[in-house]
Amino acid sequence: MKKNIRFLLSFIIFICSAASLFPQNNELVVTFGGSELSLDPHHTYTSSEAQFNTAIYEGLVVYDPLTLAPRPGAAANWNISDDKKTYTFFLRGNARYWDGTRVTAYDFRDSWLKLLKPEEKAEYSFLLDSIEGAKDYRTGKTSTPEKVGIRALSDQELEIRLTSPAAHILKILCHHSFVPIHPSLIDKNDWSQYSSAPGNGPFYIIKQTEEEILLRKNELYWDAKNVNLSGIRVLKSQDYEEHTRLFNEGILHWAPSGVILTEIKDTQAIVSNPLFSSSYFYFFCRKEPWSIPQVRRGLTLLLPWDQIRTEEHQFIPAATLVPEIPSYPEVTGIPAQNTDEGLQLLEEAGFPAGTGLPSIVIKIPGDFESRRISRIMKSAWEELLETDVVIQEFGYPDYYEELQNSEYTLGTMTWIGDFADPLTFLQLWTRDSNLNDAGYSDDTFENLVQLSMEQEGEKRYTTLSEAEEYLLSEAVVLPISHEPAWNTIDLSAIRGWYPNPLDIHPFKFISFAEDTLPPGVVRLLEREKH
Repeated sequence: MKKNIRFLLSFIIFICSAASLFPQNNELVVTFGGSELSLDPHHTYTSSEAQFNTAIYEGLVVYDPLTLAPRPGAAANWNISDDKKTYTFFLRGNARYWDGTRVTAYDFRDSWLKLLKPEEKAEYSFLLDSIEGAKDYRTGKTSTPEKVGIRALSDQELEIRLTSPAAHILKILCHHSFVPIHPSLIDKNDWSQYSSAPGNGPFYIIKQTEEEILLRKNELYWDAKNVNLSGIRVLKSQDYEEHTRLFNEGILHWAPSGVILTEIKDTQAIVSNPLFSSSYFYFFCRKEPWSIPQVRRGLTLLLPWDQIRTEEHQFIPAATLVPEIPSYPEVTGIPAQNTDEGLQLLEEAGFPAGTGLPSIVIKIPGDFESRRISRIMKSAWEELLETDVVIQEFGYPDYYEELQNSEYTLGTMTWIGDFADPLTFLQLWTRDSNLNDAGYSDDTFENLVQLSMEQEGEKRYTTLSEAEEYLLSEAVVLPISHEPAWNTIDLSAIRGWYPNPLDIHPFKFISFAEDTLPPGVVRLLEREKH
C-alpha cells in the first residue's frame, strides 16, 4: 500500500512537471527531417512537400485519409457526361483564400493553364495529358490555350473535356499540383522570396524562420468547423538526435522522417506499412551507347541480382517497377544474372567484352544502400568487361540537380506513386514526361501507354502490364525493391491519421485524442498496477 501511495504522489508531481508535454492550444508539432518545402505548388515534387501542401492548399477533390479515394474538396460535387469525357465541377460558394478572396473556377482554369505552359516546365503537368489539347499546348505544338479543354463556365462551374474516358482523372486531381493559385501570384515565377502565400487550405502560414514554420487554423476555410487542430508547427532542423529527444519527451508529435528509430523509447510509435513505392536504378538514354537497348540489357544481365536484391538489405526485393496491385497481371523483369546472354548482346551491339565502351558513370546520393549496390555493379562490370566504372556521390538536395546533368550513365531514385494506379509509375518514362530524367523515347512503349488511356478495368491493366514488361525488357529501369513507409507517431494520442500506400495524411483530418497523456504514461500506470 505504501508503495502505491508513493507512486501516486510521484505520478502527480510528474504530471504537473510535464504540463509542457501536452499539446499547447491543440497545436501539432511535426518534422520532415529538414526537407526543403517550396510554397509553389507547380514546382513541388517531394513527398514532404506533398504532405505539407495538404495544410495550405486544397484542390477540387482531396484524398480520403483512410481509403485515398477522391472526396469533395473545393468542389462540392461534380457531374460526368454519359460518354465519360466531360466533367463539370461545382465549386463551393463559401470557398475562400486566407485573405478572404473567393475561390473561383477561373482561378482553377488560370492555374492549370499556367501549369501547362511549355516554359513553366512544371514537373507534374504531364498528368493532365488526358485533357483535350493539354499535351499539344504543354509540348508547344500549339500556342493557343483556348484549345485546351479547360473552361470556367461561371464563378462556380469548371468544365474539363477529355480526349477519351480516363477513369483515373479524379485520382490525379487529388494531387497538390492542381490546386488554385491566388490571382495575385498567378503571374509570379519565382516564389523563393515568399515566406507565406495566400492559399485556400485549412491552415495558413503566420511565420517562417530558419528554425520552424508556424501555421494557424484558417477560420475562413469552408469546413473550418471540422478542423480540430488550432495550428501546426513544422520543425526545420536537420538535427535527428534533437528530434528524437523531442519525440521521446512528447513535444514532437509526428515525424515522417528526421528521427533515429533505434532510439525511440516507445517502439509502438514506430508505424510501418506497405508503400506504393519503388526504388530503382535507371540508364540515361539520351546518348549512345546507352541509348542502345542491347547495350543496356547486356550490362544488366551481367549483374549478380541475388546480391543486389536481398532480404538482408531490402524489405521487399523486387524485379518489377509497379508494386503489387489487385487484378494487375504478373510482370517478369530481369530476375537473375545471365552472363552468357549479356556478353552476347554486347558483342552484337559492337562492344565485345565491353571493348569500346566509354566509362560507366554511376551517380548516387550519399546513403548506405546506394553505395552498396553501386559497388556491386562496379565490381561485376570491371571483372567481366574491358571498361572502367566511376561512382560519383552527391548529397541531398544537390543530387536531384545533378541528375539533370547529362554526363552520367546510371542514376538512382525512389518513386512514391502520386495516385494509386500503375500509370503513376509508367507515365514517368513517356517521352514528353517532365520527370523522364532517363530521356527514354520508344514508339512501342508510347503506344501502349496511350492505348491504356482509352481503356478501363482489367483490359486497361493488361495493357499497362504489357507496357511495363516492355520497359523492363529494354532495361531502361532496373527495379531494386518496394519500400515500406516509416512514420513515428503515437496513434493512441492522434486521431485521423491512417497508414496508407501513398503515405499522404491530410492535416485537415488530424486531431488529438481527448485527455491524451504523454507517450508511455498509460503503459507505465498499467505496469504499476501489476
